[in-house]
Amino acid sequence: MEFRHLRYFLAVAEELHFGRAARRLAISQPPLSLNIRQLEESVGVRLFHRNSKEVRLTPAGRAFVPAARALLQQATDAASHAREVAQGHTGRVRVGLVSSMLYRGLPRLVRDFQARHPGLQVVLRELSSHDQVVELTQGQLDVGFVHTQRVPPELARERFATEPFLCCLPSGHALARSRRLALRRLEGEPFVMFSRTASPDYYERVLAICSEAGFYPDVQHEARHWLSVVSMVAQGVGVSLVPAALKGSALPGAVFLPVTPAEARSEVFCVWRQADDQVGVQAFVTAVRAAAPGPG
Repeated sequence: MEFRHLRYFLAVAEELHFGRAARRLAISQPPLSLNIRQLEESVGVRLFHRNSKEVRLTPAGRAFVPAARALLQQATDAASHAREVAQGHTGRVRVGLVSSMLYRGLPRLVRDFQARHPGLQVVLRELSSHDQVVELTQGQLDVGFVHTQRVPPELARERFATEPFLCCLPSGHALARSRRLALRRLEGEPFVMFSRTASPDYYERVLAICSEAGFYPDVQHEARHWLSVVSMVAQGVGVSLVPAALKGSALPGAVFLPVTPAEARSEVFCVWRQADDQVGVQAFVTAVRAAAPGPG
């Protein structure tokens, strides 16, 4: 059974006349009759009673009419959907993010993007940098925002933002009233760190920052999300170095202070598959480039 058979069947069912149906389909009558016989053979029942005087639908034919219309409509809808996806008018863009992106303008970027592309659905998933890279290479994500620039060659990468690290302290800490804090003063303090397994680059970066300041941090706690790091600090279990964007979390009990030396920077990169030619994904990457805040 082919879609052609269904179109021919419906034309005859609506006209109840092979000559008129053939003219409507812009074909001659013999191939129309042949296609109707082929359809009946495929279905296994007669769909029409026909003689020299009239053409009537059989009970099976009458039952087949709505199903044939539904099948043709589904085919039409599927073709239309495929064209819309190819043109970037509809579909999904699966976006991974580290939690700090919630305070780097990503929610507004997504709202603005969907307002301009109402047929595209943006699906957000909070994942570690490592997990995003894995899912991007496996085709489970379309775009990611990560804290590492070490990605496989099949992934494209562009810096989205760079900003200073801040010291995050409990509000009751003796140093919390400082206007600016020398990193060396955190020596001996219990540190809350972003998990080494979740983002080895960031873990090593914080260790290097502290080492350059002349001490090695006493890492006592680890968390897999930046908001968890800030929340643990707010609860008084330790101190941390966090990207400046986390100041926007405004979690009660946490204080954020600039540090010296101030050269330490936090970076976030937008990554996607180099070979991805989906129009929707490319449109989202273009929107990311336009919204990138750059150095902070």
